[in-house]
Amino acid sequence: MKRIAIIHFLLSGSAAVFAQHEAKDSFYLLSPVEVKAIRVGENAPFTKTNLTKKEIGKLNLGQDIPFLLNQTPSVVINSDAGNGVGYTGIRIRGTDATRINVTLNGIPYNDPESQGTFFVDLPDFSSSVGSVQIQRGVGTSSNGAGAFGASINFSTNEVNKDAYAEFNNSIGSFNTWKNTVKAGTGLLGDHFTIDARLSRISSHGYIDRAKTGLRSFYFSTAYLAAKSSLRLNIFSGKEKTYQAWNGVSETDLKNGNRTINYAGMEKPGEPYNNETDNFQQDHYQLFFDHRFTEKLTFNTAVFLIKGKGYYEQYKADRDYADYGIADPAPGVSSTDLIRQLYLENNFYGNIFSLQLKNKLSQFTFGGGWTRFDNNHYGDVIWAQNGLPAPTVRWYDHDAKKTDLNVYIKQQTEFQPNWYLFYDLQYRHIFYDIDGFRDNPLVKVSSDYDFFNPKAGISYNKNGWKGFFSYSIAGKEPNRDDFEAGISQQPKRERLNDIELGIERSLSKTNWSATLYYMPYKDQLVLTGKINDVGAYTRTNIPKSYRLGMELQGGTKVNDWMNIAANFAISRNKVQDFTEYIDDYDLGGQKTNHYNETDIAFSPSAVGSGVINFLPLKNFELGLIGKYVSKQYLDNTQNENRKLDAFYTQDLRLIYTIKGKWLKEMNITGQVNNIFDTKYEPNGYTFSYIYGGDTITENYYFPMAGTNFMIAVNIKL
Repeated sequence: MKRIAIIHFLLSGSAAVFAQHEAKDSFYLLSPVEVKAIRVGENAPFTKTNLTKKEIGKLNLGQDIPFLLNQTPSVVINSDAGNGVGYTGIRIRGTDATRINVTLNGIPYNDPESQGTFFVDLPDFSSSVGSVQIQRGVGTSSNGAGAFGASINFSTNEVNKDAYAEFNNSIGSFNTWKNTVKAGTGLLGDHFTIDARLSRISSHGYIDRAKTGLRSFYFSTAYLAAKSSLRLNIFSGKEKTYQAWNGVSETDLKNGNRTINYAGMEKPGEPYNNETDNFQQDHYQLFFDHRFTEKLTFNTAVFLIKGKGYYEQYKADRDYADYGIADPAPGVSSTDLIRQLYLENNFYGNIFSLQLKNKLSQFTFGGGWTRFDNNHYGDVIWAQNGLPAPTVRWYDHDAKKTDLNVYIKQQTEFQPNWYLFYDLQYRHIFYDIDGFRDNPLVKVSSDYDFFNPKAGISYNKNGWKGFFSYSIAGKEPNRDDFEAGISQQPKRERLNDIELGIERSLSKTNWSATLYYMPYKDQLVLTGKINDVGAYTRTNIPKSYRLGMELQGGTKVNDWMNIAANFAISRNKVQDFTEYIDDYDLGGQKTNHYNETDIAFSPSAVGSGVINFLPLKNFELGLIGKYVSKQYLDNTQNENRKLDAFYTQDLRLIYTIKGKWLKEMNITGQVNNIFDTKYEPNGYTFSYIYGGDTITENYYFPMAGTNFMIAVNIKL
């Protein structure tokens, strides 16, 4: 899977802006108990964006979750296949997915080893989501991976009181299809409820052979009593994607070969037709909530996430010895072969929270315990010059990770309209790694203890709100960081986050501004330095920081027009950075030192906006724009290693029909990138010295030009 192959790398309409300025704490109060523990309310001193089910559904035409969040502040997204189906990525304030905490109903979702989030394993999950909260910065304490720049909290546990049935079908460019059927019983006998969904998504992708086949289901049933509730969620996703994670070379890009895919090309003749990634992930969640009194509530949940899959590759001219296989005959030491690299894991645990609320104060005590057991192994399943057995296992390594955290948080109205907030979290991590594929002798047993305090103050009166907060977050290294070797073991990272915000809400207009300063200590970044087995490894750098301002606003111009926009500017710097470059002339590596350079993949300006027109009853036309300034592929701020700035413009039409025989039918047509902009939001680079020259090779992940999606959604 890409997750083990390499590590690289206003919602529609004014509703997204207005959603943040609804009646006091309404979004928070409607959330299920297990979500309230980790979300923040209207008066909490943190930077956030809330999205409702209706807003999410407006965008859900088949693309992956990051594309549904693209119009929220400071977000930059990318797609390996180029059209948002399959493997996708998201960055918030320049922070990549390994540093963004993601929870599903309060249950951690980040892969505990890589700490990344693979939304491809949750096909069409957004069709079951009732609400989303995005917290930018450290945010409040959550479960799972440490939030080192943002967190995304999904909730599916909202109760649907009325029976329903929906049929959602989309078709679009690159032979993209989405078919979803979902239904719910509503509340039966005032106690029982069942919700279910089946989904299928397929696409040929913009990039050559980047074909994707996704299947998923979701099932939830609950028993609701006067003071208690019990809910069981079972959902699963299965994906098969043709690999497209190699990118496109700068030379091919300049020559117009934007869709070339190097995956499978090691095979002579036609590319190997099964150079694919295959993975299935099954989720089991069981929740129990109990209200002791009107003021005191308790919730707990147990969960199990089972994952298994592999990616398959054709490799040319490989030595048998590299796979622990004896030469099949004298003089035959290499061969073309096909290999499969597997992951098989179980992620399980418990989360809980106890919440006490009175007129002036809200207190929460919570935490969780999780365990991740993962087996990494690889098989050679075919060799042109023969194998001693039908399948040969060439590596097999186990890894375990335990995560324990507890927190207390309290918000108090200490003066009329003034609120004080504090949040204290203790987190303990234990790693146990039994070797690596390319470095089997490195054994790791490491403990980490983190104390993550957060505090702030806010004011809210007559449509004005202001807040100030200070937070500290610690983060453990990823599994691959430990492969550096015994002499290069990584250190923990530390982030301080200062947030200052002001908001103004009126009947037809609102705006907000947030200032943030996020200094890091020992941030892990790629420097070009190689580890004990010659692979590039992340290295701790002593000092770096992010400093920025996020602006949002929206206005209802009249009954048939509204406008919303957000814009973020930032300064993102690495101080005293050392670059390592392979020297093929003299051997070893050469170093270059830089005083202060831009952090990779951190654009200084990101903005989006939408103009909505409602010229006729039940008809909406939206113009949606997105701007991202230039970003650098590494931390050297070299103009020859960058992603160019880009602006894209989308057009969306929605027509709603209501009748006696159906509740609602929505016909949505969206044209993406109507100006056919040629742009690449992601890539990677490496350099080396050869023949006395420094040679740099850049690879990019191009996005599709003008493309479309059409959807028909029927609600019964």
